[in-house]
Amino acid sequence: MRILIIEDDIQLSNSISEKLKEFGYQSDIAENIGDGKYFLDIRNYNLVLLDWTLPGSNIAELTRDIKEKHTKTSIIILSTQTDKENEIKALKSGADDYIKKPIDLDILHVRIEAKLRFGASNMIEINELIISPEEEKIIYDGVDIELKGKPFEVLTHLAMHKDQIVSKEQLLDAIWEEPELVTPNVIEVAINQIRQKMDKPLGITTIETVRRRGYRFCFPNKV
Repeated sequence: MRILIIEDDIQLSNSISEKLKEFGYQSDIAENIGDGKYFLDIRNYNLVLLDWTLPGSNIAELTRDIKEKHTKTSIIILSTQTDKENEIKALKSGADDYIKKPIDLDILHVRIEAKLRFGASNMIEINELIISPEEEKIIYDGVDIELKGKPFEVLTHLAMHKDQIVSKEQLLDAIWEEPELVTPNVIEVAINQIRQKMDKPLGITTIETVRRRGYRFCFPNKV
């Protein structure tokens, strides 16, 4: 599970990030809207924690924009505004929850878990193929496919961007926590495992190599 924190209070962001790490969540921190939009463009997030009072920003508009472009991403608003009017405005703009500051990290964790548990599913279904990111599970024509770890994450990311060409650099940035510490060859290894463990045994093609540009999820093309 990956969570984006868009909050200009860096001390609060770091505290939240550390708390999330304790429970196995990956998180990114953006101190402003520009950085937040950048992360949303390159990565898939299960949930966004969004500061309602970021300076110089229309957060209600941003909330609506996130919901339109990332329909399976939940949004929890963090706010110093304790009045009913702001809470109603946030929820009407598409937010899934509204938490007032100061933040109790234990309560925040419980609210996040509840939202991820009951929120929209990220399950991908294409013809006979089902990919469940939450369960790290793949089913093809009723049969479970054994593909875990980074190869599974690469497949899932490409499937979420079906028919788009995704470069090695974009895959590294989206999936590896410290992409600068690994070489692009790890992508080739992951793609090869997908083809060996999934494509060849099933007689299908899920990923197309686009020379000098990257990879594209192309299922349901047949071999």
